[in-house]
Amino acid sequence: MPINESDIEKVAQLAHLELAPEELKIFGPQIIDIVAYVEQLNELDTSNVEPALGGLTPEGAATDSVRNDELAGSLGQKTALAEAPDPAEGHFRVPKVL
Repeated sequence: MPINESDIEKVAQLAHLELAPEELKIFGPQIIDIVAYVEQLNELDTSNVEPALGGLTPEGAATDSVRNDELAGSLGQKTALAEAPDPAEGHFRVPKVL
């Protein structure tokens, strides 16, 4: 499937990116190469590959647990902020990231 500038503009819009016309010309060939590379996956024979569930174990399989999954009380605001280097009005104060 050929990719044109309108496709790239649509993807940029979905990603909330503003691209200048010269950027469209730069990124166009790069995106075409990326899509062609990913399409190579369609050529693989995966008929004998069992589907993966994102790291989940198969149904009924046992897992190694460090501890039992039990309900416990929450830490509490005072305890959580007790070791904070610079708490402010019941919240963690963190440096600005710009």
